[in-house]
Amino acid sequence: MNSLVKKATSQNQPSIGKLRVVHAEMDAENAPRSTSTSSNGSSPRLQITEKPSMIVAKDVTKSYRRHKTSVAVLKGVDFSAEHGKITAIVGQSGSGKSTLLHLLGTLDRPDSGEIWFAEERIDNLSSRKRDAFRNQQLGMIFQFYHLLPELTLLENIIAPAMIGQSVFSYLRNRSKIIERAKALSEMVGLSHRLNHKPNELSGGEMQRTAIARALITDPKLLLADEPTGNLDQESGQSILQLLKNLNEETGLTIVMVTHDENIAQQCDSLIRLKGGKVERLK
Repeated sequence: MNSLVKKATSQNQPSIGKLRVVHAEMDAENAPRSTSTSSNGSSPRLQITEKPSMIVAKDVTKSYRRHKTSVAVLKGVDFSAEHGKITAIVGQSGSGKSTLLHLLGTLDRPDSGEIWFAEERIDNLSSRKRDAFRNQQLGMIFQFYHLLPELTLLENIIAPAMIGQSVFSYLRNRSKIIERAKALSEMVGLSHRLNHKPNELSGGEMQRTAIARALITDPKLLLADEPTGNLDQESGQSILQLLKNLNEETGLTIVMVTHDENIAQQCDSLIRLKGGKVERLK
């Protein structure tokens, strides 16, 4: 069986088919169906419609105060990321790359403008709904990993699934959540490190753990803020290859901020932030 991370690690790993099975078992009853009945009343047929962009920012502005001065970072940014594609955001330090990503991830609110996810406006959600949206729809990866030092690798991966459910719901689904977490750890080449804590892992291993954690709730969109920025070139390239393989095999939409032009050029779409505005390069 082909490995999802065959180019990212030296060990053979299984594909993520197992992940699809585990997650399907957890929410099959709630899975949406898009079918219609044929005119002769026979078996239903699938309706195929063109999907809009996964996430869209419309004329977004954002400023921050430094002492008594207001500094405009984003000045009417228009941005969109296509379904099933990897979009890279590049720009000089301070150009607003991470600011834009944080707005897309509802970690912050724009001063003006709108942000839409799958045709639903998200920038004006209440704090409670924003938290639920991030937990259920988004996966997030950061440059400095943000793993909880007191938890094992397996416990770090499971954490978002625990947070997003009631105690009774988690206990009911616990075995399947653990099974999915183990499958994710295997996918990223860390099934032999399940009981290790972050201080026992290398930088590349911590970032792969963070990727597995970001995928535990089966998100629709993955936001990555400088995922290779704290790694050496070889480890950084292996993380990129892991993300590309994930995108190719599952169709997961990825938006990634990076300072590395070489990595950005390997993505499907590329935009540059300059002067608070977006320039689409490809």
